[in-house]
Amino acid sequence: MAMENDGATQINEQTMCLCGRIAAIRTAWTDNNLGRRFLGCSYYGHPDACDYFKWVDSPLFNPCYKSVIDGLLQNANRKAILEKKWQRSVLYHWLVLGMLVLVVLVQYGLW
Repeated sequence: MAMENDGATQINEQTMCLCGRIAAIRTAWTDNNLGRRFLGCSYYGHPDACDYFKWVDSPLFNPCYKSVIDGLLQNANRKAILEKKWQRSVLYHWLVLGMLVLVVLVQYGLW
């Protein structure tokens, strides 16, 4: 059985929640606990989930950690936005090119 020790809590792959299922390791994304990991019911969000909750990591005391994680999240969001813009731009250019080809074909009576 694999063991993991993060300083706050010792857990293993078979940690069980209150309803008898294997607990899932999740990451908190709230402002107060940004990036902090915890164990919770693997059915979280479903009606039959239990209320099992246990922190795995110690709280991040250094405010620098929070700013680094915030910066990484902002960069990831910025990258996703740029990718969507790029995809729209490519689609737009293909549509314009297709319309130009269609106009030329119609103009020369090939369509």
